[in-house]
Amino acid sequence: TGTGKPMQQTTTESSTYTTTTDNSTYTATTQLQNTTGNVTLPSFPQYTKESAQSEQTTTVLNEAAVAATVSRLEEALQMEAISADLAMELIGKISALLSASPDVVASFSTRLIQGVDTIGLKLNFTTESVNITSSSLALAVSKVNGTGFGGADFRIRNITNLQVSLDEGTPQENFAAIRLPPSLLNNLASEDQEIASRVQFTFYERATLFQDPSMENTTILNSYIIGSSVANLSIANLMDPVQIMFRNIEPTKNNTYVQCVFWDFSKNNGSGGWNSDGCTTKSSSSNETICECNHLTHFGILLALSRDMIIDEKNIQILTFITYIGCGLSSILLAVTLVTYLAFDKLRRDYPSKILINLCAALLLLNMTFLIDSWISVYNIKGLCIAVAVLLHYFLLVSFTWMSLEAFHMYLALVKVFNTYVHRYMLKFSIIGWGTPIIVIAIVLIISPLNYGFGDYDKNPNTTFDTFCWITDDTTFYVSAVAYFCVMFLLNVSIFIVVMIQFCRIKNQKQHKNTERSVLQDMKSVAGLTFLLGITWGFAFFAWEPVNIPFMYLFAIFNTLQGVFIFIFHCLAKENVQKQWRRYLCCGKLRLAENSDWSRTATNNTKKQQPLVQAISLSSTNTSLQSNSSLFLVQEYGKHPKMNGAKF
Repeated sequence: TGTGKPMQQTTTESSTYTTTTDNSTYTATTQLQNTTGNVTLPSFPQYTKESAQSEQTTTVLNEAAVAATVSRLEEALQMEAISADLAMELIGKISALLSASPDVVASFSTRLIQGVDTIGLKLNFTTESVNITSSSLALAVSKVNGTGFGGADFRIRNITNLQVSLDEGTPQENFAAIRLPPSLLNNLASEDQEIASRVQFTFYERATLFQDPSMENTTILNSYIIGSSVANLSIANLMDPVQIMFRNIEPTKNNTYVQCVFWDFSKNNGSGGWNSDGCTTKSSSSNETICECNHLTHFGILLALSRDMIIDEKNIQILTFITYIGCGLSSILLAVTLVTYLAFDKLRRDYPSKILINLCAALLLLNMTFLIDSWISVYNIKGLCIAVAVLLHYFLLVSFTWMSLEAFHMYLALVKVFNTYVHRYMLKFSIIGWGTPIIVIAIVLIISPLNYGFGDYDKNPNTTFDTFCWITDDTTFYVSAVAYFCVMFLLNVSIFIVVMIQFCRIKNQKQHKNTERSVLQDMKSVAGLTFLLGITWGFAFFAWEPVNIPFMYLFAIFNTLQGVFIFIFHCLAKENVQKQWRRYLCCGKLRLAENSDWSRTATNNTKKQQPLVQAISLSSTNTSLQSNSSLFLVQEYGKHPKMNGAKF
């Protein structure tokens, strides 16, 4: 066994072939023999499907034994024509290999798949069609007229004992079926139509030869594999699609989806992989999926198990539109906010303004990287895509970190300590804000740079994928992005709640004459804090069925427009910013005089010591109004004794 010696006269692996003529149909079953007619076959290692499944044969079917078998198969396929009997034996041998471990036959999968196609191409038969079936593999070849093709059907009616049919049938009776349209050969050149004298169909009951390493744990094959080809021609870009019906191996649930794919021999550096280009899902139920593809090859369906959610095509288009428009607007207004605070020295004298500058810079870089990401991926340059994915990941983590530093600053200023001097306060914040994400990125890259690369963010089965440079590994995504975000988000929410409780406690100690105005100012303060601390990112936690779609819209709107809201609350509606604009950018009646009272209310610049109480600014509203909630908080904290000298 596995030594290459001539095998015995018979084995338990048998094949059945059916030939069809105009007047009769007959089926014959033969035992595999060492010779077929006068043609002497190469000797094959002796093993059966049943023995291949046993533990003993598992050790025999090693890579060397499979390599010897494949070499002998290819040697037999060197003949110009192959008889039905020889084809039966070759199909039987390939079928037996399908019972081996996928790892053992992985390096030979392409040669074996192409070998089956070659058998159909060289098969010599005098009848209208011939079907060859074995335990796990079926091949059917039918003669056609290239200039008058009227369509063709291939159906698998029984899996236990493979039964195939080349005529139309009731869909419920089939485990897999493929229908070729009458217009299949219309686009072929006249010389190619002459070559198109036969149509081949193949069916694989086992997916041993169709293992895609890039799938990992994100998707599983949920169908048998069925394929078709016309002679040795490339059939693509069909006007009328090929229709393929699959009986789902495992029933699908409502919150999952299937994706129609074909086997692309060029993927994974030539080892092959599943690709969805040119294929769409016409319909899908729990037990059956119907696909349409504009080319011929081997087809299957994938069941997605990844982190991606199911969204229909219409909502995907709307969400994509919102995302790109929102990121574009945020980029513009974040740039305006950044330039404003950098241009006017009086605006960046306190800590909140300096923290805001860093947060705006991080969000601006995040939005800009996101906007160019899909454009960069079009060039299909792996190294460049990895670089963009790393930058996108880094700026995302930096943004989360600075939101948390903003929250932590508020906690120190309003809850923990008051009027406290911290040595090199902003330097320490900058090291944490820009340095901590570098550590995370470095760890990911050290583990494997291939954790970044080309991915697909449009996971709807009815639409084509949009390539995107991002994290490709699910474990890396959850640990380095989701977990990081969860820690920062929980910190922000906790501090937000504590600050609001402290705010209410102090507010209750004061009597406000204008209650309505006080409520309005409070709402502005809360809204400003909500967007500044990224609380709206929490919508992601609720984007699950049955409220998936509504929360996806809330998530897209509020987070892509985060830069817009920061501009509104912390730039446009802030009085000291307005006065700087009027003083230096306006003319005529709108211009503010240099000797206005603003300078008397502005924050004083303390070079060596800067109390935190002077740094806090909860609201982006008019700071000169005595009813302003933020000013009210600052005044209250000013009454507490100083705690200078505290170290951070």
